[in-house]
Amino acid sequence: MIISIPSILLGLGGKCLLSCALVFLQRNHICKSFLGVFSVSLAVVDTILTLFVTTLHMHADGCVFLLGLKLTRYHVCLLVQILGQMCNALQWPVVVVAGLDHFLRVTRRLQPVTGRTRFIVCLFMTGLLWYLAALYVFLQSDFIPVKEGVYHTQIHQCWIIHTTQILQVSMFLLLTLCCAALHAGCSTRFLKNPPLKDQSTDRSRAHSRRDVVHQAIHIFLKTWALFLLFLVMMLLLPVGLPAYLGLNIAWLCFLNSLLIAVVLCAVCPVTQGLAAVPPDSFCEWTFQCIVSVS
Repeated sequence: MIISIPSILLGLGGKCLLSCALVFLQRNHICKSFLGVFSVSLAVVDTILTLFVTTLHMHADGCVFLLGLKLTRYHVCLLVQILGQMCNALQWPVVVVAGLDHFLRVTRRLQPVTGRTRFIVCLFMTGLLWYLAALYVFLQSDFIPVKEGVYHTQIHQCWIIHTTQILQVSMFLLLTLCCAALHAGCSTRFLKNPPLKDQSTDRSRAHSRRDVVHQAIHIFLKTWALFLLFLVMMLLLPVGLPAYLGLNIAWLCFLNSLLIAVVLCAVCPVTQGLAAVPPDSFCEWTFQCIVSVS
């Protein structure tokens, strides 16, 4: 897709403002999980890039010298294209690492780890993902910058790729959530014929699992129903989302809630309580009437 440079700058500026607002909203616990640390890094990268390309575009002669290099409006398009490629490359790795982080937290396998150690691990994984994404874009991908054949002062628009990973990730995780819900709903029907002394225990566990799944889905949908409607509209309408806007903190907040719902439905920690639920500023993960059976 072709987008004018002022529109690109406007989109990046709006993304930065939204990122700063969401980081401020989650300031009390944003560094306690991988997604929170990655969100801060994304906000920093977006802010630096936005300020740099805005300065470059607004310069009178359309060029800036930095460390002996002459940067022109060609580099505005190039940097935005590189950011879009990196955002596309980061989508699935972020989902995998965040899902693993949530799973270990809910199953309490990270309980002995201190908060400082967890932050250092999350910071290391964030830096590693950015580094690997950059290596992939520059060395392994088939990325070829698209430039217009005009002088740099006459460049007023850029060729930008669009992203499809958001819809792919959403559909995969929502299907996983549906499968977990169906499994919990049908678990009581597939109970074998256990001994009488174990039959009531198994049924109680099955009902507790189903209660956790139903309440988790209800909490998630109550908060993110409108965002899901937006994703459905993106799927049905022929409107592409620029790749440089695809990876944003609002999307990561939705992804955080969705991953929590998926992990809770898959693990159903009815005997462990909910103290290990990852931090979430949008969904209140409080469960009622959960029967605990040992």
